Amino acid sequence: MQSGISPLSQVDPRAKIGKGVQIGPFCLVGPDVEIGDETVLTSHVVLTGKTRIGMKNRFSPNCVIGGDPQDVSWQDSETEIRIGDNNIFREGVTVNRGAEKEDGVTRIGNHNMFMANSHVAHNCNIANNVILVNGVLLGGHVHVHDSAIVSGNSVVHHFSTLGRLSFVSGGCRVPHDIPPFMLAAGSDNPELKTINIVGMKRAGISATSIDLVKEAFRLLYRRNRSLEDVRQYFASTLGDIIPLELSTLLNFVENQKAGRLGRAREAIRNKPTEVKPQATEERKAA
Repeated sequence: MQSGISPLSQVDPRAKIGKGVQIGPFCLVGPDVEIGDETVLTSHVVLTGKTRIGMKNRFSPNCVIGGDPQDVSWQDSETEIRIGDNNIFREGVTVNRGAEKEDGVTRIGNHNMFMANSHVAHNCNIANNVILVNGVLLGGHVHVHDSAIVSGNSVVHHFSTLGRLSFVSGGCRVPHDIPPFMLAAGSDNPELKTINIVGMKRAGISATSIDLVKEAFRLLYRRNRSLEDVRQYFASTLGDIIPLELSTLLNFVENQKAGRLGRAREAIRNKPTEVKPQATEERKAA
């Protein structure tokens, strides 16, 4: 399948365009962009900055991907964004490339859906099979693990982590981590209401593992038992055989407690910059 580029679009000749890529009218593709095979830009799509896009992605009108990070400390460095395969970006989605923090990269995995007007900020890391519903806003450095769902108009605080198969209800302000398999609800500082049974079943998780995660939820968040007590309880009842889902939950909670303000990754916030600010280096050379 040959690539098709509308004469009404502006595609820099230095951009790397894969096989079968379709670029509709009124799109703008910058010089440092790479687009994988069979990706579709329907119309009015902007791909800018150092942006690497995999195969079979689809961008709806008014998406802006790879724009400058909205971070006042950013110094025009060669930061980037990397996107995997088979992602859907609906109307008005914005994804910013990294700032000069961590490794300077915003990452998106495979098979994710970003619904209309959702936003992924600088240095975020989105895994696979994630859904951001209309109007979701992720602050900088947010990590979202596999198969998590964030419902419409929710806002996630920077450096927060949403665990695997977690579910955030609509209109939430999320200032802290949400552990895997948990369902969170409440407009301000959402509470963990129950476990995401529907999502776990759809993911093929066994009934035994679901029951164990449910028991861990009851002990941790209903009876307020300490993590150490919960680990000892399961060690006494299960021995050395701890199912993956249960260990994933308990390890996540342990990391969260080791962080600050309910966010495990808050501990890395003040680590030194790893990406050299290009503009500063150029000023020194001059």
